[in-house]
Amino acid sequence: MSSKEELAILAEETVRFLVQLEILCTELRGAITRVMGGEVYSWDPSKIKWTKMRNPRGEFEKSEDYSNPEFKAMLKWLNEHGGKAERGGYFYWVYRNGATVGRKKRQKVEV
Repeated sequence: MSSKEELAILAEETVRFLVQLEILCTELRGAITRVMGGEVYSWDPSKIKWTKMRNPRGEFEKSEDYSNPEFKAMLKWLNEHGGKAERGGYFYWVYRNGATVGRKKRQKVEV
């Protein structure tokens, strides 16, 4: 077999692999959407006033920006998720008073 034939076979196998990978990515995207309930976020955390805080567990942020529509949408979303959820690399939770939200950046775990 010549080098050109080997290269053609390798190119053909690579294209098949990439097509299969694309199909798997599409299926994965669909599965994630189904698991997440097709969730589209209606709030932007950058438009909410956050206060930096510290406790024995480390740094976090807290908000009581209740007059802000973004805060209200976030609070509604959190209540739909049982008062705590993750989004965009942050863990969010609702305090017992029901009107204060905390958030903490999730740390990447290296394996």
